[in-house]
Amino acid sequence: MRTVTLPDTDLTVSRFVFGTSGLFNVRGRRNRGSLLEEAIARGFTHFDTAPYYGFGHAERDLAPVLARHEHVTVATKVGLHSPGGEAQPTWQVFARKAAGRVVPAISKPSLDFALDRAKRSLDGSLARLGRERVELLLLHEPELALLATDEWLRWLEDCRAAGKVGWFGMAGLPELIAPILNDTPGLGSVLQLADSLDRHEADRALGARAMQITYGYVSAGLQRARHANVPGILAKALERNRTGAVIVSTTRRERLAQYAPIAEPAG
Repeated sequence: MRTVTLPDTDLTVSRFVFGTSGLFNVRGRRNRGSLLEEAIARGFTHFDTAPYYGFGHAERDLAPVLARHEHVTVATKVGLHSPGGEAQPTWQVFARKAAGRVVPAISKPSLDFALDRAKRSLDGSLARLGRERVELLLLHEPELALLATDEWLRWLEDCRAAGKVGWFGMAGLPELIAPILNDTPGLGSVLQLADSLDRHEADRALGARAMQITYGYVSAGLQRARHANVPGILAKALERNRTGAVIVSTTRRERLAQYAPIAEPAG
């Protein structure tokens, strides 16, 4: 699969990034590991995760895979926290997610941008990933009213100076990230933005900046067209984001073969 160096960074990633938000839907840790290994075999070099994904299990599933493939990079996040914490056994996570379909609050994440919580969160992620460093750390769906922006910027810069973080930035809805960029532009070294082919939401935050990482194209397309052409959507997503990478996700190994050919003509 083709790779790209994200604008204004030295971070090189595959044009399609493998998102792990739904990884826990694959039953069995061995099966999840096989899916991740197949993704690497098919050319994915960058994985996007978070403590909230699988309530910590996505990061743990990535750990042995990252240990075997030193060229693979990873992004994790701070700010959204799992209900019940990130140390729950598998059965408890399944039970909480099932109960959450009836009572959403049971599986709903908590939003906490206190710096002390963020420091513990990053240390927890590093431990679960089996890493001393992540290539990218992102604020997960931040809101300006919840951020002590100057303190956050100093902490993130300290994390980078200490070698715990390669790059940092924000991930989420452009309409929430734009006010933070206006207030403290330094928090947006890397932007991972929700976007779609018809509404171009990412433009609300980008201004004159080049796109880095975007996501949401397939889900938006399926919402607005029941019989959407997924490969066509992905090809157009790469045309829209010519300078960066697009996050995709699947729980089926046989679908992993489709991504590299789609990325090839996009250059």
